Amino acid sequence: MLAFVLRRLAQSIFVMLAVSLIAFSLFRFVGDPIAQMVGQETSIEDQENIRERLGLNDPLTTQYVRFVSNLSQAEFGYSYRTRQPVSEMILSRLPATLELGAISLVISLIVGIPAGIYTALKRGFLSNALLVATLVGISIPTFVIGIFLIYLFGVSLGWLPTFGRGQTVALGWWQTNFLTVSGWKALILPGVTLGVYQLTLTMRLVRAEMQEVLKTDYIKFATARGINYRSLYLNHAFRNTLVPVVTIIGLQLGGIIAFSIVTESVFQWPGMGLLFLESIRYVDIPVMSVYLVLIALMFVVINLVVDLLYFAIDPRVRLRGSHD
Repeated sequence: MLAFVLRRLAQSIFVMLAVSLIAFSLFRFVGDPIAQMVGQETSIEDQENIRERLGLNDPLTTQYVRFVSNLSQAEFGYSYRTRQPVSEMILSRLPATLELGAISLVISLIVGIPAGIYTALKRGFLSNALLVATLVGISIPTFVIGIFLIYLFGVSLGWLPTFGRGQTVALGWWQTNFLTVSGWKALILPGVTLGVYQLTLTMRLVRAEMQEVLKTDYIKFATARGINYRSLYLNHAFRNTLVPVVTIIGLQLGGIIAFSIVTESVFQWPGMGLLFLESIRYVDIPVMSVYLVLIALMFVVINLVVDLLYFAIDPRVRLRGSHD
């Protein structure tokens, strides 16, 4: 177990170094940040002084080493646009993104898993209708779903707000939607929009894995022994579908956080995705770079947790890990 964890940690370090290099290199070609920071009346000499003070004239290797060193110490620098510490900007937007992602993931799981089990076990009109609905959910772009929900529930019916977080409550530095009625209302439309695509993936994955497990010999033997169908399906068949399901759930959580940019833009949700879009507009390189590295770190941590869950779920993984 310990060797497995240490090996995964070493792999994670290499991944983060690669991502930091990509983030550092990629955003050096999106434009001149100095031109966005100063007005047209600023002299060339003043612009060069600012560039020198920010270290933009240093060799790229020096800049990269400084960038990685600062990241390792959780020193993210200052925004070129607002002059605020990047860490404060990220922390102020992080709760909105995490709460939106959590609601989207919960929606996808509480609907997708039961629907996947049902369509794997049952045949008929409802099962076919659910499968058709998943094709529609996968095919329609997220922003189209969001616009449709805004028009239906926000404009036509007027039931739900169409932008912003509503009223929030401060728990220390964390601003939460979960303690107010208007906060919950504001979460519904973007949460459903972001969760629809993940829901369809979860449902179809659970259905496919469940059908494969039901074809195995031990399920046939258990059926022949007269084991109760409820116990057979839930305790035996469903448990053996959990390994790939846990994998996709972990990737979904990272994907929801990483790809919430479109949803946050449509609903003007003040999360990290909207902050990233604003940073692109103003060529705010420190914010863009830190955002990309943090998203990669979330994926790395989630994948590490998923790998550890394998040990708890699948004894074959424990056996293989003990021999590696």
